[in-house]
Amino acid sequence: MVVINFNPVASKKLYMQIYHQILSEIELGSFKKGDKLPAERELCELFGVSRVPIRQALSALELNGFVYSRQGEGVYVKSNQITPDHSESAIFFKSISPEDIVEARMTIEPLIIKFAAQRATDEHIEELRSTIEEMKNETMAGVYVPETDHKLHFSIAKASHNDLLINIMAAISNAMKQQEMWKFIRDRTVTRPDYRDINFKEHQLLIKAIEDHDEKEAVEVMNKHMKNLYDRYWKD
Repeated sequence: MVVINFNPVASKKLYMQIYHQILSEIELGSFKKGDKLPAERELCELFGVSRVPIRQALSALELNGFVYSRQGEGVYVKSNQITPDHSESAIFFKSISPEDIVEARMTIEPLIIKFAAQRATDEHIEELRSTIEEMKNETMAGVYVPETDHKLHFSIAKASHNDLLINIMAAISNAMKQQEMWKFIRDRTVTRPDYRDINFKEHQLLIKAIEDHDEKEAVEVMNKHMKNLYDRYWKD
């Protein structure tokens, strides 16, 4: 049985908060294709809400192609892709250039972390600490795991409490996963020992700024991280 620690949600846009938390766990692999989600009653207890927002969130997940329901049995994961696997979507993401990805990240992520530093709850900070610990262990073991990097940046987006920014970050993450040239460039840079260690230290500073709720420092560190990302990816 999968054990997931969902965060209790506040009153604003309940079903959307629940939707994003469940979708995040699906995308990160906590729930795999074919897995059954917890029953409605259990989800109500985990999120601290009534059945109404739970049903709204599950309906939204089903509408977007991430889950399907079986009458009398429950709700099951249909896809763990952040964007439904339609051919047009796949073609679109694969056609995005690495330059477009870097430019978008350099523009949007400093804004995302500004709001994250302002709005991150204790639960968000704990999630970020857990992920940076994963990255630390991986770095010490001499490996770079792209999924951990993606998870960290997506967790920062969730801490912004802005649904549009969360979805933009999800789209950027999807583009990075599907763009072959991006993966080629990444594998010849960040996976190198010198870049891997620097990459981890930069992420540590990002999380520290969010922990301190220092939005100015957070933006400055993210700008430096994005500039270094650009330099690393395009350096001869």
